[in-house]
Amino acid sequence: MEKTIITGLMAYGMSGKVFHAPFVHAHPGFKLHAVTERNQKNAAADYPGVISYPTIEELLADEQIELIIINTPNYTHYDYAKKALQAGKHILVEKPFTATVEEAKEILALAKELGKQVLFYQNRRWDSDFNAVKAVIESGKLGKLSEVHFRYDRYRSTIGVKSFKEEPIAASGLMYDLGPHLLDQALSIFGKPESFHKILGKNRVNTQVDDYFSIHLSYPDSVNVFVHSNMMVVEALPAFVINGTNGSLHKMRADAQEGQLLAGMKVNDPAYGIEAPGTEGKLYLLDEAGVKTTHHVPALVGSYLPLFEAVYQTIVHEKPYPVTEEQVITQLEILEA
Repeated sequence: MEKTIITGLMAYGMSGKVFHAPFVHAHPGFKLHAVTERNQKNAAADYPGVISYPTIEELLADEQIELIIINTPNYTHYDYAKKALQAGKHILVEKPFTATVEEAKEILALAKELGKQVLFYQNRRWDSDFNAVKAVIESGKLGKLSEVHFRYDRYRSTIGVKSFKEEPIAASGLMYDLGPHLLDQALSIFGKPESFHKILGKNRVNTQVDDYFSIHLSYPDSVNVFVHSNMMVVEALPAFVINGTNGSLHKMRADAQEGQLLAGMKVNDPAYGIEAPGTEGKLYLLDEAGVKTTHHVPALVGSYLPLFEAVYQTIVHEKPYPVTEEQVITQLEILEA
């Protein structure tokens, strides 16, 4: 490619190892130059030649680095985004972008002042299951939509070891953990709602933060979108349920990428991103005679590589990034309210 973006990764824990490094390495427009590893030094075994800095300050001081990926705990995003921009770097920031709208607007203004790009890591837009659902919605087969449900459930009854998720500090709790994924998916299809209402719950013993949320987004023409997440679900419901005048769509959460990456599968493996058999969506349609038919909706191959291609095109060619500032501000307005 005409340019290689020299890239630094702020952390090489699970997110760095699974969600970022494999794609930076696989995309010819990036070079994984350095990471931060405070204790264990694992990155060089996976990517020979990568520099391992013991502190973020040393990573930011590396003048070769053009792009910093901020994949540190939620409450640090604002501070590290500011420091990275001031160090002359473009930034790709994991969700949630910041804890508040005020912080987000300050970072965006600083980036414009310094002539740097701020990019948002909303990888679930590139999940196979979501894109299968999005394609059906956009096809119009369901008719006028009335009710849309996006869920992200799991069963974790004990308090997790990551204190930044479990203690009542900035951007902690389930809503700030999984809410950005679900809200971004909804906003990417339906845009900014006319109004919203949310409910938070605490159900685990001794929890200090929310472990349940339900957010109702109201749109024109009586289109109602609900995003839900619950950490106390023993048997998962369909992750996507869409009802319209002509039919309904049910789809389980089945994107395979995270599990495959955790298992060590490479991005260029022919099996990468392919959902397991039997996880196809089910589309129930009524014809003009009132006869119901059932159709299977196979998913396209999932891949987060297009996200990094979008990052590349924005930095190198200044093309519009698909996750917009307006969408992120709307997401934070809902999370913070």
